Amino acid sequence: MNFIKASQDAHGKPVELQYCDYGQGDPIVLIHGWPLSAASWEYQLAELPLHGKRVIAYDRRGFGHSSKPWDGYDYDTLAADLKAVLDELDLQNVTLVGFSMGGGEVARYMSRYQGARVKNVIFVSAVTPYLLKTDDNPNGVDKSTFDGMIENLGKDRPDFLNSFGKKFYGVGLVSKPVSQAALDWSQSLALMASPRATTACVKAWSETDFRADLGTIKVPALFIHGGSDETVPLANSAEQAVKLVPGAQLVVYDGEPHGLNVTAKDRLNRDILTFASGQQVSEDYSDSDNVTARTDSDNKSAY
Repeated sequence: MNFIKASQDAHGKPVELQYCDYGQGDPIVLIHGWPLSAASWEYQLAELPLHGKRVIAYDRRGFGHSSKPWDGYDYDTLAADLKAVLDELDLQNVTLVGFSMGGGEVARYMSRYQGARVKNVIFVSAVTPYLLKTDDNPNGVDKSTFDGMIENLGKDRPDFLNSFGKKFYGVGLVSKPVSQAALDWSQSLALMASPRATTACVKAWSETDFRADLGTIKVPALFIHGGSDETVPLANSAEQAVKLVPGAQLVVYDGEPHGLNVTAKDRLNRDILTFASGQQVSEDYSDSDNVTARTDSDNKSAY
């Protein structure tokens, strides 16, 4: 495993971030969602490097194989962790891709570090701009909803995450967009996180206001969101966020749930490659548009 030292914890011990680094070309950095790990990008890590891109994904502190300190789950610290990854690997012309909670890291990094090293940004199923209902955000979600999540995590974390995973992928009595094996895999990734990180990050992504952060973004930005996302509803997130970033594009995947990096993996891979290559993403899609895997001897993007 590869590790990057991001900082030190309160006891002076290093906080190390586990990462993977595949392919060659302009870099795409994938930032995973809550409560999973970089391994949740499986279908992107397997495909994107085949198209002339260098692809990096890392485990957020507290998740996956990264260090699990007690503190440091606020977005200023998490954005500093992202900066450590970009600096240590000396990445330039980066496409940042933030999924769900990871969208917050993208927004905070862009404002706190003036978008250094970044060419463009993609927000996928992201929690931006501000989920919490307040006097100046009346269409947000009641704090009691997030408090209930934290309470249930404390009562029975495995059971809560099991139920959450079904909603994450849009699994219902009739709808079965992913297999039971896929749910089990996702649950195993979630359970690798520390209980402290799992609960602390709920508070972070539910209560952090990214509206000012989004207004600082000066590079091309793309928002991708599932039209049937019940975890981070479209109306509370991407539809509002896109208004705050000049020139940003919103692409809605009709009928897709929160975890569209799995349920709509081919379309997402195509759109990431298209946007990372400096082109506008088409809002029309059919199965014939699926990404076709390429061998290393034919390692050129078709986008």
